[in-house]
Amino acid sequence: MNSSLLQLLVLAGIAIFLILKLRSVLGTRDGFEKPPVPVEEDRPRLRRDFEVIDGGPDRDITDHVEDGSDAAKALAAMKLAEPGFSVNTFLQGARGAYEMILMAFERGDIDAIRPFLADEIEAAFTQAINAREAQGLTIESNFVGLKEMTLVGATFDRETKRGEVTVRYVGELTSVIRDKAGEVVEGSEKKIKRQRDVWTFGRTMGAADPNWQLVATGD
Repeated sequence: MNSSLLQLLVLAGIAIFLILKLRSVLGTRDGFEKPPVPVEEDRPRLRRDFEVIDGGPDRDITDHVEDGSDAAKALAAMKLAEPGFSVNTFLQGARGAYEMILMAFERGDIDAIRPFLADEIEAAFTQAINAREAQGLTIESNFVGLKEMTLVGATFDRETKRGEVTVRYVGELTSVIRDKAGEVVEGSEKKIKRQRDVWTFGRTMGAADPNWQLVATGD
């Protein structure tokens, strides 16, 4: 047997060995096989259950007032006049404004809050502060926190684009009133009292000035 024939037999043996080895690893394609999985483009699109339905209630409004109420309609009109307006964002600002305005009034610091007060409210606050000072009375207050804050009403004038929102507050604070001699005439440094207020804020929607002003107070 010459060397060329011997080499062919060796190569043939190696080839047969590799074929048998591959069959044992990969298997054969006999019998039942699963059909190929269609690519993503071939699958039908399923409707998502959480899709937003156009024309549904605005949760930014209905989370705070009844859907279809006068207040809800007024808030919706404010959004049309100023698309960037958000009730939730307004209430966050109203929360901070309550503490700021209330504490400035207690300290007698009207200048700090003047930009946030309508003329009538500024005049009333100034008169009360002046009367207090004329009697020689001073107030020491500490704001503890806000127990409750609820949007209770809203109005909108389509002609002037003037919007007003009314909020009810229940705040907690300590307050002490002292006379000229420094003696306590009312209140306690340790006793927490609840302050109930109903404030109305107003603003022209779409105006360059983003600040709301306190335009009415009550309890």
